[in-house]
Amino acid sequence: MISSMKTAAVMAAIMVGTSVLASAAKPTRMLADTRQQQRIEPLIPLQFGTWRAVPVTGGIVNPQVEDFVNKVYAETVSKIYENDRGERVILSIAYGKNQGDDFQVHKPEVCYPAQGFEIRSNQKGQLQTASGSIPVRRLETVLGRQRFEPVTYWTTLGDFAVASGIDKKMLDIRYAMDGLVADGLLFRISSIDRDSPRAFALHEQFARDLLAHVGAGERRRLAGLSQ
Repeated sequence: MISSMKTAAVMAAIMVGTSVLASAAKPTRMLADTRQQQRIEPLIPLQFGTWRAVPVTGGIVNPQVEDFVNKVYAETVSKIYENDRGERVILSIAYGKNQGDDFQVHKPEVCYPAQGFEIRSNQKGQLQTASGSIPVRRLETVLGRQRFEPVTYWTTLGDFAVASGIDKKMLDIRYAMDGLVADGLLFRISSIDRDSPRAFALHEQFARDLLAHVGAGERRRLAGLSQ
């Protein structure tokens, strides 16, 4: 009961803040335009640690979904990586210059069922890295009882990872008060594996290795990490 009251109070405060912002001048400066490197793909290494990018022999998402995503987002990045043990992960990043580009559309909870997948579990979690913790979602998905594809993903708004809709609204207000329209991205890692705990551990190791290889600025941009 107390938790519900706190949640209601927070939501009411957000609604008041949003109303105040709506009556003020709308932000016009794009945060994306202030970045030295605007594109995402150059930030993603093709080789790091024991991982290397391998050729993609088929579509990572179905053509209909891919066409829609490419129209909605400023940039998408899709790669397959393999480590020295032959284990593979699929990396997919969707980047929007305007946080108003409905990120809900590309979330795995939406785009996987659109491709015929069943979502069997959807859990919040924390992905631990040497530079800090990232709030993530971990999904167990299956297609036709044959393709088991565990998924780990996170989203960012500006230079921060967001764990919930409330976090996003609060950051929206913060950026708007600075006169900025924030950009953001969805960073997704998946693999084909019936053993979900093993897959999630592999995703975490991949993310750790990639983020340890790039610089501090790239870590902030890709995962909202401050170190």
